[in-house]
Amino acid sequence: MAKFEVPVLSEEPARDIPEIQAGVMAHSRPFLAKPEHNKPLGFPDALVDHWQEKALGRMGSLLKRFRSLRVFLDSCVKCGACTDKCHYFLGTGDPKNMPVARQDLLRSVYRRYFTLPGKSFGPFVGANDLTQETLEEWYTYFHQCSQCRRCSVFCPYGIDTAEISMAARDIMDHIGYGQKYCNEIITKVHKIGNNLGLPGPALADTLMGLEEDVHQETGHDVKFPLDVEGVDVLLITPSADFFAEPHVDGLVGYAKVFHQAGVSWTVSSYASEAANFGLFIGSYEQMYKVANRIRKAAYDLKVKRIIFGECGHAWRVAYSFLNTLAGPWDFLDKDYPVPQHIIEFTTDLIQRGGIKLDRSANENMVVTLHDSCNVARGARMGAVPGGQFTLPRDLIKACVPQYVDMHPDTINEKTFCCGGGGGLLTDDLMELRVKGAKPRVEALKQVMTQAGVTHLASLCAICKSQFTKILPYYDIEMDAVVSVHGLVSKAILLG
Repeated sequence: MAKFEVPVLSEEPARDIPEIQAGVMAHSRPFLAKPEHNKPLGFPDALVDHWQEKALGRMGSLLKRFRSLRVFLDSCVKCGACTDKCHYFLGTGDPKNMPVARQDLLRSVYRRYFTLPGKSFGPFVGANDLTQETLEEWYTYFHQCSQCRRCSVFCPYGIDTAEISMAARDIMDHIGYGQKYCNEIITKVHKIGNNLGLPGPALADTLMGLEEDVHQETGHDVKFPLDVEGVDVLLITPSADFFAEPHVDGLVGYAKVFHQAGVSWTVSSYASEAANFGLFIGSYEQMYKVANRIRKAAYDLKVKRIIFGECGHAWRVAYSFLNTLAGPWDFLDKDYPVPQHIIEFTTDLIQRGGIKLDRSANENMVVTLHDSCNVARGARMGAVPGGQFTLPRDLIKACVPQYVDMHPDTINEKTFCCGGGGGLLTDDLMELRVKGAKPRVEALKQVMTQAGVTHLASLCAICKSQFTKILPYYDIEMDAVVSVHGLVSKAILLG
């Protein structure tokens, strides 16, 4: 199956430091974006003439716009606290996947052109010219960062490597050296409304098919509405929920919760996507355009509230940026938070007796939870600090007889990335994805062996897609991955 060597798992999760293998991942890079991916986003067709000058101009613009970027580039003291925290370094041993080393690819150019010591003393103070070789390293290693922000948890100065990776990708896009996977997806959202390029008629047919399937299974007329005006809830969910396993099980779970609670809802064919890949390429302009599709859909459909489905970075963008990017939301019902996560909605219903769950429906399962990076380290849920950790666990425990957490060094704010986030969920990078998943799989294997865990629950569309693809490389069946609301779908009592 693999054209590369799959890492050997350690029995000590998060404690096995790899041997240094300089340049071992220098060959790994995604496909370059083509003109048809770049033009709709306002980026050059290909690498522009005088690209160094334009790259430095864009870097200067970002430094003026985001004071945090300059602080992150100035404040690193090479203490080493981050070196063994990156899943890609732990999985590959390539030293340029140490967060500090990856940062220095951009930092050295920043010092050379934007600081007095760098202009005066060059390499003696860690300042290097922006050359073609440097650009190639940027493209290679800034696409070996999933922007998971785990390193920032351990950095004594709070340096956020994700912000630096986003800046590097933004600069490359503006000189015509962007990544195909992300840019193609954003273009599909602008043209059609979702990452998959699923047109309205196909979406309607899919939802109708789900209604038939659920009725056949349960005998209940659970609806999957599309473009219905005046309902309570606009559901914004990742487009993978419309067809992929185990994602679609989560969508069925949402629908059953709304049905049993008597809450009217709809999906929008205009904004049928929760994900916002503008975050991954560091483009607030693209984030703004995608976010405002959601605003237009909510306004046109005259809904009362907006609820987001299970997607890690979609929730981070919604929680951290939606009000800034697409607010004010004064046309929505002021009694509800904007936005709200489906897990918040469902756990609230359980607490108030609005729905009832039967754990025995999942009696053959022992479940653990993968904390999505962007939920764990970039957002929150509910009114209580740490709700992004407690609410999903509370919901799972209400659905299954037995729940087990993975090693404490690998969960909550210390969670390991699935290995496919940050715009890297492309087959171009399969070797990186498999190796980057090693720390998470080690922790999963440990609880499978020691505690009898049978299933891994996730509340992120990218994580689900990543795990179902890479777990077989480590001899774990892909159907071990489940949606949180897939568990709800089985446990909920209808009627």
